[in-house]
Amino acid sequence: MGTKLAQLFLCFWITLPFCITEKVKERTARQRDAEFTDKYQTCMQGVPGVQGRDGNPGINGIPGTPGIPGRDGLKGEKGECVSERFEDPWKPNFKQCAWNSLNYGIDLGKIAECTFTKQRSDSALRVLFSGSLRLKCKTACCQRWYFTFNGAECTGPLPIESIIYLDQGSPELNSTINIHRTSTVEGLCDGIQAGLVDVGIWVGTCADYPRGDASTGWNSVSRVIIEELPK
Repeated sequence: MGTKLAQLFLCFWITLPFCITEKVKERTARQRDAEFTDKYQTCMQGVPGVQGRDGNPGINGIPGTPGIPGRDGLKGEKGECVSERFEDPWKPNFKQCAWNSLNYGIDLGKIAECTFTKQRSDSALRVLFSGSLRLKCKTACCQRWYFTFNGAECTGPLPIESIIYLDQGSPELNSTINIHRTSTVEGLCDGIQAGLVDVGIWVGTCADYPRGDASTGWNSVSRVIIEELPK
């Protein structure tokens, strides 16, 4: 037993110097590294290099998750009730009445009439009379040809008329001065309600002038044209 203890003690004393020497060597190597680092890190910094080019754009990222729904807004004011109006597209609506050789010699009254069906109340009527007119008299005279709608002259905006005035009449009514000329009476009238409309062409006197010997539609075709137009 004593012999074994002696051998162990002897081995310890023999190996101890080697362990101490290795630790000293390790510290010395670390010191050299530290000194090298301190020496070369204190050198002057070099000139900066040229800035590099921009890199390629990156790909789009993954869409984020939907946010939390916002709160309800304030209650709005009550709106007005509006009824939407749908109208049919405009369709042409016209009519012509024609007479051959009216030869109507009255000086006062209705000459002819043409009935028309008006489709809308917010439209206008265009009317036209074309025919032969004549006036004779001994002294100055004036005659007026005009339109009526259901027996009344137009008021939207004004009457539709034409006149013939003679400053000096013929000494005799059977004078050879007897000129018949094709003339027209034409205009637009607003404010006529939808439905049947009796359109008449009349002859009468002018204000403040005596009447003469009138004639309408002699030896030729007379016509009334009626057309409904949008405003």
